[in-house]
Amino acid sequence: MTRDPGWATSRPDDRDEWTHGQDTTLQEIDFAVHIHYLREHLTRDARVLEAGAGGGRFTREIAPLVERVVVVDLSEEKLQNNRRNAEALGYAGSIEAWRLGDIRDLSAEFDDDEFDAVVCFGGPLSYALDRREAAVQELVRVTRPGGLLFLSARSLWGMLHENLPRILQSVDPRLNREIIATGTLGPRKVGPVGRFWHAYRATEFRDLVAGAGCEVLQLSASNCLTSTWDPVLSTWRDDERTWNHLIELEIEASREPGCLDLGTHILAVARKL
Repeated sequence: MTRDPGWATSRPDDRDEWTHGQDTTLQEIDFAVHIHYLREHLTRDARVLEAGAGGGRFTREIAPLVERVVVVDLSEEKLQNNRRNAEALGYAGSIEAWRLGDIRDLSAEFDDDEFDAVVCFGGPLSYALDRREAAVQELVRVTRPGGLLFLSARSLWGMLHENLPRILQSVDPRLNREIIATGTLGPRKVGPVGRFWHAYRATEFRDLVAGAGCEVLQLSASNCLTSTWDPVLSTWRDDERTWNHLIELEIEASREPGCLDLGTHILAVARKL
């Protein structure tokens, strides 16, 4: 089956290879923006839940920053991969547990106010679809009052920005209008995509997090500067000084209000009230 070459090319990643997240220089920049906020805000004594952790690309970065991490994912296979990666790379001692669970309902796995911080990066909140409010409320429920949440999801306008030539050439304008109106992509909307998912506007994502009982401390995009420069990023990657400066500029620009909808992801750092 051939995947639609337009919007479907930017669906949230559902692979679990260890290299996932750094397959391209563009993804590496996206990853660096996410990690920046973890390093800036997490404290060593925190007990952290990583929700929808997949194979562990963020687990590897969280584990050295805190004392204890609990990993949860809907897929048994991804949990096994996460554990194998942790054991192979030497940080399994920081993982308190690997738990099978659905972020839309964690009541069987976790009590209220269990964690100092919760991390849910990447695709889970896009895959939650019409239960995304329930998913965020569950992540907030298991966070202690005053605790932090690190959340991200795919960006609607950022996805269009990144893939504009393909979208204009290959997707029916009527489908484009429907996607823009709803933020939802899937088998009935974009050819043979494997499952439905939701891309967010920045205001929608902010309201979703705030509405669950949080103060949004920081809202950011990722790849707002770089998403259309993929062909030349590898040449800058080879120069450490240029690369580090590019990451600094990306982080700074992605926080600007006018850039929040132009990156591949929308990211929120929030405090539970």
